[in-house]
Amino acid sequence: MIERTPILDAVTHALMLLGLVLAALPIVVVFVASTHDLATVNRVPMPLWPGDHMAENYARVWDKSRFGEKMLNSLIVATGVTVGKITIAALSAFSIVYFRYRLRMVFFWLIFITLMLPLEVRIVPTYAVAADALQPFRVIAGGFGLELGIPQINLLNSYAGLILPLVATATGTFLYRQFFLTVPDELAEAAKMDGAGPMRFFIDVLIPLSRANMAALATIMFVYAWNQYLWPLLITTDQKMATATMQLQKLVPGPLFGQPPLWNEAMAATLMVMAPPLLVVVFMQGWFVKGLVASDK
Repeated sequence: MIERTPILDAVTHALMLLGLVLAALPIVVVFVASTHDLATVNRVPMPLWPGDHMAENYARVWDKSRFGEKMLNSLIVATGVTVGKITIAALSAFSIVYFRYRLRMVFFWLIFITLMLPLEVRIVPTYAVAADALQPFRVIAGGFGLELGIPQINLLNSYAGLILPLVATATGTFLYRQFFLTVPDELAEAAKMDGAGPMRFFIDVLIPLSRANMAALATIMFVYAWNQYLWPLLITTDQKMATATMQLQKLVPGPLFGQPPLWNEAMAATLMVMAPPLLVVVFMQGWFVKGLVASDK
């Protein structure tokens, strides 16, 4: 147990205040820049108090960049990835913990090792699969000399292509496995005695018990999916499928575009893109902390 003293309390609060300032200062600067005109933003030093162009900047960026459509795309992708990750992680952890079959721990460690293989490392084969989702089955059938007439399914420029390659999660499987290991075996035995099958036990017992873990994982994965940039940029050529983070990059033109960066509009767009995941974290904060540190499982 840590002894509490006035000096230690003062040092702790000072460190927390310093961390708050370091975390909040860039956001404050972005907000202030989004309320000024371009000439004021480019002034050195830039004023550190809000200006009177806030409504004008935000309205111009929203209309010019069609952020309504882009944010809807980001919301669909982030929600789909979150639901997919939670579902697959819960089912895979349930299989590893509650079913006794050979190589189950080997499968778990193979899943866990994928933490060292982020999307950027496997992006070329992932793109090849997205361009022709059934190609692996066609190759396998060809190896056996079978001509099954497997069609070509192209997932580029689609919500399925944006979502499906991102739904596998070793982190979620690990978190669910650690939680399921803390559930008393008597619950599974009682459910079995009552005639409940595996899926009934999973849906009626494990899922309600893991709501805090589910909320914590959903918060992490929603922010992760919302902030995806490289994968949507790679497989999306139709502007109707572009996400908010992709559109944000287009608001900062370089010298090749023949005009200086419109930093006031770029800062306004940054805050708009940042708002949805920030609101998710704020509203899910209690469940997030409970899911990560709660011991009464």
